[in-house]
Amino acid sequence: MGLGLGIAGLVAPAVGIAVGHLADVRSARGVYMATLLVQALATAGFVLADGFWSFVLVIGLAAAAKAAGLAARTPLIRHYGGDRPQEFRARLRAVTNVGISVGAVGAGWIVQVGTLNAYRCMVVGNALAFVCAAATLFLLPSVAPGPVAEGSRWSALRDRPYLLLTVLDGVMAIQFKVLTVAVPLWLIGATTAPHWLISGTMLTGTVIVVAFQVRAGRGIDSPVAGGRAYRRAGVAFLVACALISLAAGTPAWAATALLITAVVVHTVGELWHAAAGFEVSFALAPRHATGQYLGVFGLGAGLAEAFGPGLLIALCITWGRPGWYVVGALFLLTGLAAPPAVRLALRHQHAQQAQTEGRWLRRRAAIVSATGTTIQQR
Repeated sequence: MGLGLGIAGLVAPAVGIAVGHLADVRSARGVYMATLLVQALATAGFVLADGFWSFVLVIGLAAAAKAAGLAARTPLIRHYGGDRPQEFRARLRAVTNVGISVGAVGAGWIVQVGTLNAYRCMVVGNALAFVCAAATLFLLPSVAPGPVAEGSRWSALRDRPYLLLTVLDGVMAIQFKVLTVAVPLWLIGATTAPHWLISGTMLTGTVIVVAFQVRAGRGIDSPVAGGRAYRRAGVAFLVACALISLAAGTPAWAATALLITAVVVHTVGELWHAAAGFEVSFALAPRHATGQYLGVFGLGAGLAEAFGPGLLIALCITWGRPGWYVVGALFLLTGLAAPPAVRLALRHQHAQQAQTEGRWLRRRAAIVSATGTTIQQR
């Protein structure tokens, strides 16, 4: 299963770029609806997967449709988000975490029942949820695609500063697996904390995201502010990793206190990281190529999804306490590298805008000159 998830994680982001470009030049609503329907079919396909290759096919299709949907909806977010699509994206993340909580409660009940039919009902119910999500998009009016600029096809893949930020955000995105993969394994294998604390840590993080994600993003209103937020997030992740490592070998009450404190600190860093990613990815993406650029930006998160769990298990669980400090230092260095990377991207963006304006002025001058010549000839 791990190998299948890894294969899907490598394939899916590339699909997101292509579909993101399609959403830019076609109806974003229609493209997004199509990705949701494909996710519904792929999710239902888990009921039929009974071997490795059938599992790889289903999980690959599901992951590709998910990445495509995330890219395809970005033109809609930019359109309906008005002047601050980043804040609208933060609201969506808060609502998403509410949905995750509801889904986790339902999944917990299914696991408690533990029958094959119960699991099948869960899978089918998940597929129906995608169909309902696609149906709700009919309530939105169609968003007309913007004009296609010259040379915009696959321009995101040639934007090196934006690609650099994609890599940095991808490294930072490994933090999303800390609370869901590394902390549960560390809690069970290296600490004396009660096992119910696994649910407690996840619930704590979810509540903080739902309550404070929008508020955390209000002060991050420019790419420069986003770069600073990346830096603060790196510091928070380092502190959280240090606290998690200290929980090993302590009494149960101390381990519990350390882990809960670490989760709070880590989630604050997660709020900053998410808000920074929203700001940087939207602000540095041209309006006419939002889907394509955000599809490229999703490459980093996709690679973190594929390789993050294995990296965290190797460093934090297999190596132990030193591995937590290495992971924390990795987050810190990534955060420190973000502000200069943002400044580089801003210089590149200004240069591109100046080049575009110069090309437009030259064309206008040529038209005026040609018109004057024609009048003189007449």
